[in-house]
Amino acid sequence: MTANILNGKELALSIRQNLKQQVDALTNKPCLAVVLAGDNEASKIYVKNKLKAAEEIGIETSLFLFDNDVTQAELENLVARLNEDKKINGIMLQLPLPDKIDEKAILNMISPEKDVDGFHPYNIGLLQNNSDNAVIAATPKGIIRLLENANVDFEGKNALVIGRSQIVGKPVAMLLLNKNCTVTVAHSKTKNLENLVAQADILVSACGCPKLIKGSWIKQDAIIVDVGINRIDGKLCGDVDFDSAKEKAKLITPVPGGVGPMTIAMLLENTFLAYKKQNKL
Repeated sequence: MTANILNGKELALSIRQNLKQQVDALTNKPCLAVVLAGDNEASKIYVKNKLKAAEEIGIETSLFLFDNDVTQAELENLVARLNEDKKINGIMLQLPLPDKIDEKAILNMISPEKDVDGFHPYNIGLLQNNSDNAVIAATPKGIIRLLENANVDFEGKNALVIGRSQIVGKPVAMLLLNKNCTVTVAHSKTKNLENLVAQADILVSACGCPKLIKGSWIKQDAIIVDVGINRIDGKLCGDVDFDSAKEKAKLITPVPGGVGPMTIAMLLENTFLAYKKQNKL
């Protein structure tokens, strides 16, 4: 039996259309500040896509561009100004920053109520406490929304998260734990990964290793979420060998077209929710 495809494009489009209706009804529009520093080509593409998506639903944007020579002080001064600017509802710092920049220090400066990426320690703490007030990082939030939309039963399921980044791995593990899954987190030092994959009812891979996960490893009727974005011979592929995995899985996300569109939709939703909270709507 071939797996059903978890189509992130369709759900993301529906979410964005719904957000557009709500934004259109507002007199004053939400505004997202986007900070891009350095010359990472992938980051430039991501930012372009995010700005386009925001503008399509009526969210105003302000783009702040810096080259590789940007200093810590320049970025800190900008964040301090954006925190105080009442017209700015959300601040998004495109990662990675240039090597010499203390990324964590900049992220920690962003006002938690404007932290639409959900990377501030305050919001991470709220997530760990399963608080409704937590701003949840866009990719993990998009993953859970995609699974909820497919009526996935989380209760008591064995969930394996491959990757332990602050951006995806750790927050998605916490969200799955909050959904009453039994969660295992694997990483580059993990032994017997194949055995762990074979036990997983739900697998989320965010390790950036092209086609690492083979279909033969996967449990029959498992649910596979592939966050990896890799290139082989100029073609995009995920961490999971899609062609072999789809023969065993019950549900699987494609790359591209799975998690990526949901990430942008959730960033827009977080910006809209930040606007509502700041304006007590």
